[in-house]
Amino acid sequence: MIPAFLYALVGVGLFTLGLYALIIHAHLLRKILALNVMASGVFLVLVALAARTQGMPDPVAHAMVITGIVVAVSATALALVLMLRVRIATGRAELAKEPLE
Repeated sequence: MIPAFLYALVGVGLFTLGLYALIIHAHLLRKILALNVMASGVFLVLVALAARTQGMPDPVAHAMVITGIVVAVSATALALVLMLRVRIATGRAELAKEPLE
């Protein structure tokens, strides 16, 4: 098994695990963590695709991963601030299962 295939397989697994957690959990912090796990899976798949050829890996995919990490950190910070605002406004950090009246 070549390492690029292993990276791609682990990346798909991480993405699937994050998607499952995103659907199942109602707590907002767990949803934010699930999105971060999904992003890590996408980064692993991009690195695997960059290394699929012999010789030098594709530098564009590596630049996309570095940019994606910066965007993921910024989006996580924004999501955490929004989660805190929801907690202050409603008193809980979970999504409502029934509509609010």
